[in-house]
Amino acid sequence: MNFAWTNPYPTLRSPLFARNVVATSQPLAAQAGLQMMKAGGNAIDAAIATAAAMTIVEPCSNGLGSDNFAILWDGQQLHGLNSSGTAPAGWTLDYFLRKHGEVYPKRGWDSVTVPGAVAGWVALSERFGKLPFGDLLLPAIELAERGYGVGVVTADKWARAVPLLQDQPGFAQAFMPRGRAPTPGERFALPDAGATLRRIAETRGDAFYRGEIAERLVAHSTAHGGVMALADLAGYRPEWVGTISQDFAGHSVHQIPPNGQGIAALMALGMLEHLDLASLPVDSVESQHLQIEAMKLAFADTYRWVADSRAMTAVTPADLLDSAYLAARARRIDPTRAQDFAHGQPPRGGTIYLTAADQSGMMISLIQSNYMGFGSGIVVPGTGVSLQNRGHCFSLDAAHPNVVAPGKRPFHTIIPGFLMKDGRPQMSFGVMGGNMQPQGHLQSLVRMLVHGQNPQAACDAPRWKVETGLSIDCEYTMAPALTEGLRALGHGLEATADSYMDFGSGQFIWRQSDDPEDGYVAASDSRREGQAVGY
Repeated sequence: MNFAWTNPYPTLRSPLFARNVVATSQPLAAQAGLQMMKAGGNAIDAAIATAAAMTIVEPCSNGLGSDNFAILWDGQQLHGLNSSGTAPAGWTLDYFLRKHGEVYPKRGWDSVTVPGAVAGWVALSERFGKLPFGDLLLPAIELAERGYGVGVVTADKWARAVPLLQDQPGFAQAFMPRGRAPTPGERFALPDAGATLRRIAETRGDAFYRGEIAERLVAHSTAHGGVMALADLAGYRPEWVGTISQDFAGHSVHQIPPNGQGIAALMALGMLEHLDLASLPVDSVESQHLQIEAMKLAFADTYRWVADSRAMTAVTPADLLDSAYLAARARRIDPTRAQDFAHGQPPRGGTIYLTAADQSGMMISLIQSNYMGFGSGIVVPGTGVSLQNRGHCFSLDAAHPNVVAPGKRPFHTIIPGFLMKDGRPQMSFGVMGGNMQPQGHLQSLVRMLVHGQNPQAACDAPRWKVETGLSIDCEYTMAPALTEGLRALGHGLEATADSYMDFGSGQFIWRQSDDPEDGYVAASDSRREGQAVGY
């Protein structure tokens, strides 16, 4: 790509050019990854070190009880890893209907699936890492035990979560050491998590799933009404699942297969392939309207059909990506008005985010999350393990493919992205924030691939976010002429400051050529306090 290196949007950041790069939403974690590269490690080692550090320095977004997904290029081929957790054996539909009625719990142990992140780190290290696994956790251990100054954005998110979670078991003890959330720059330490990380390092994760940490998790679950069992943890394995893809603007966009929502981004991009976006100015009403409508259509299908791929028997991922079906869905878009779309019937056929790349050409896209801020709100005493609440994404509708069941993976919002061109790696990328993630993928890729905006400009451009019906949120920085034009087409547009999802904070690493000496260009979203670092 011959990117335009001017940036028409307000920003304090410039793209980074380097042969070895790590980008994430917290500077200390990015430096942890870079430290591994300088010690002789590769991009995978850097990603694991960064991910572990992120559980400490951005606990409002992820923790040792998180899930993660990854897509990586090993120098020869693309791989996809699904380290999302499975439902405990005791999670039957009858269990939830008897205990909770028809309202699925948002917090507490009945929202916690088996945590997959630690197992994901181990799987990545065993297959692709260069450095000893224990070395990769040393930066995170130091941050947990010595403490660090809490960032401005992180402190704000932390404070917003306190009223919601302060009564959850273990939360106040771990995350309110002074009876409140830390303030910006205030030192925070989590020594229990440091000790847990040491045991994970010593046992290559075994203590977490089959040893003393697992026993503590299960005891805490039992004491607070949960049904997580030792067998649920001991039986957990992440899965190498490959990727699914969609051609767009001369490139191939790759996502992890369902249970994730990455397919929504692929579907929307597939619809836009049938529309002439290149003829429309990048920030025009007409272009943004088409993107919004395509995203709404994709979400309508995603929320109806997507679940653990083993449960998608009526409609498969291949059905949803069928070219003829996407063309038909694209024809539903009216360029003159906004619509509230229902799901279609395909023909039968076949957050934290981080990215790293090294001078050998290895690249990784990894996303890790506790889901809603601090997840379930539970922190197991003595371990520093804060647990996700991914179980909340299950359905209690017996007819829905995403209905809760033992051993099943719930619908997942976190999605790493990867871009290929002519069979070669082009970009590892991702955007955080619930259902904003596929929307951020879509908007950023259109800007870069169709309009030639450089990665930092694509990061900094104002974004919209599809909600329900005709409701759309947008950032205050969006041009008044654009917002007024979208409202005139019937979009219920509201400018808002999204303190929770930041309209999708993203990280991007673009490979400049096939010559490793040319290195990469990287960008880190200014909506959070992170950075792209390299050498």
